[in-house]
Amino acid sequence: MTINIQISEPLISVIIPTYNRPEYLKQAINSAVNQTYQNIEIIVSDNCSPENPENLVASFCDPRIRFWRHPENVGMLNNQMNAFKMAQGKYVASLHDDDMWDQDFLAKLVPHLETNPNLILAFCDQYIIDGQSQIIPAATEENSRSYKRDQIAYGIHENFQQIALVDKSIPTAAACLIRNGLINWDSIPSEVGGMWDLYLTYLCCISGYGVYYYPEKLTYYREHEQTDTLLSGRRNIQAKIRKAKSEIFCYQTFMEDKRLQQFHSHFRKLWLEAHTTLGIGLMLDQQTTAARSYFWQALQKQKFNLRTLIALTLSFTPPKFTHKLLGV
Repeated sequence: MTINIQISEPLISVIIPTYNRPEYLKQAINSAVNQTYQNIEIIVSDNCSPENPENLVASFCDPRIRFWRHPENVGMLNNQMNAFKMAQGKYVASLHDDDMWDQDFLAKLVPHLETNPNLILAFCDQYIIDGQSQIIPAATEENSRSYKRDQIAYGIHENFQQIALVDKSIPTAAACLIRNGLINWDSIPSEVGGMWDLYLTYLCCISGYGVYYYPEKLTYYREHEQTDTLLSGRRNIQAKIRKAKSEIFCYQTFMEDKRLQQFHSHFRKLWLEAHTTLGIGLMLDQQTTAARSYFWQALQKQKFNLRTLIALTLSFTPPKFTHKLLGV
């Protein structure tokens, strides 16, 4: 898959939102600075970290880096969208402060968007790494399989709703290059929260443009104690509640979009599962009455669901037993 880059290289905006992870941030910036594709601007947007990373960013002495620090914490979504709005490049790519890129990530994706103006994004596969930046082979292969990237054909995909919203194959926040100017960043509502990348993928799906898949693993997604995926498990109740609310909003939006009616039953299933998840989170947060309302809503809209029934039953037991049974 040898790609010849055109002599005239368009500007690429690399978005790095960050919050208080200086060691990981240093590695993320380093992987951007060392891209073989050099015509880039790197926008580091700090969400008012207690440990101000300004000196760390300045230590790179690279004029391509722009640093922005919010005077107060504006939340993850606002920090991310603020950086997107600052982007001046023809294309934009999100690089989280705890992830990294292969040095040829941009060089291998840019040409496909340049030669195909009817594409809105290009994406690739990714490695899973641990807190020490070591590749986890089993997790990497499982990630590719679970998101079905091992089954996607190399090249252009015109109708990609199944790939993007059902299989969730496109790692929009970590391994994707997007054509700038086609997405109105203000159209991403606050209710999407941490699911902003899925909602952005949805906006790309309904844009009328196609996508390009490059099947190499060119990015490194880090799994560690502070990732949203792990935080939204049993150990962080508030993260579970936030994630479930975001899922309910997104799947409700997808269900109501007539352009996605062929996947309505799939989104409805996920929407109901999110109701139960939110109920469990609220129950663990001792908001029992509110929790039961979500359990009842889920039960009323489906014939039978064991998970929801068990959760509803647990809501009538003393909290200390509920927490023990759920391993909290």
